[in-house]
Amino acid sequence: MAERIELTEAEKAQPYAKYYYLPSAPPAPHHAEMLKDLKPLDPAKADDIHDANDLLRPGYTTGENGYCVMPDGSGCVALRHPMKGATPEMIDWWFAWHGLEDLRYKLWYPEMHVSARLDPDARAKVLDPATPLTQKFQGLTHHVVEDIGGGIFNAVDITFLTPEEFGFDMDAYRPPYAEALAAANVMARGVDDPKDGPGLPVAFVHLVRKTDEGIEVRNRFWVGYQIVDKKPVLMLPPGMRIPEEAVQGLFLHDVQEFANLGRILPQLYKEMEGKVA
Repeated sequence: MAERIELTEAEKAQPYAKYYYLPSAPPAPHHAEMLKDLKPLDPAKADDIHDANDLLRPGYTTGENGYCVMPDGSGCVALRHPMKGATPEMIDWWFAWHGLEDLRYKLWYPEMHVSARLDPDARAKVLDPATPLTQKFQGLTHHVVEDIGGGIFNAVDITFLTPEEFGFDMDAYRPPYAEALAAANVMARGVDDPKDGPGLPVAFVHLVRKTDEGIEVRNRFWVGYQIVDKKPVLMLPPGMRIPEEAVQGLFLHDVQEFANLGRILPQLYKEMEGKVA
């Protein structure tokens, strides 16, 4: 894990800078138990991207938490994050709010998140009070720099999709099994990768359900895939397999990232009065 970089004086002056200095949050109990003897998930139990609509059913899947390399060479990472005191609207707000400023992205994972940027037109749309909350991230691209455990990705383009664009069955996409969603196509390039190179493709979903104590966020990452015309398409060259250590690194990153977010989100949302500015 990298060391935290000292904030600038302007960043320190922000009212939410205090969250940057919090120690790492403890993982959820079920993740802490897994970390004692971390092993890959049986691919037969993992959630295939072609079956993403299974996430809209009651209960949990056999691949609710874990990581593995799939038979087609892609990587699958799955985690369930309970967030006490959080609401679905807070998740929508977070994905609209944090892309506006480097510090906001860094709060999420201070040791691993470096920066976040929006193109001018996208930034204007986010800051327009007339833009509905979900449209302040769905349809937009976040350009971020981060480390997921194997070194810095210096160009990560996260293009957020609507539930329909991701390919979810909109007749089944409804409460109580789908209260909010951040879903995206990702293209990540490392420090030594050419800017016009293919990069590493990833498709992900963060699907929100309510619980008695708040919400749970069910995350799935399919490394090697993109969503094209509402359908998953494997983008890996023939014979390529995602290294197991890469999907394990993404799993560990997500464990910590969402543990941190679950701890700060309810209070941060309250302090910001739910405003995106």
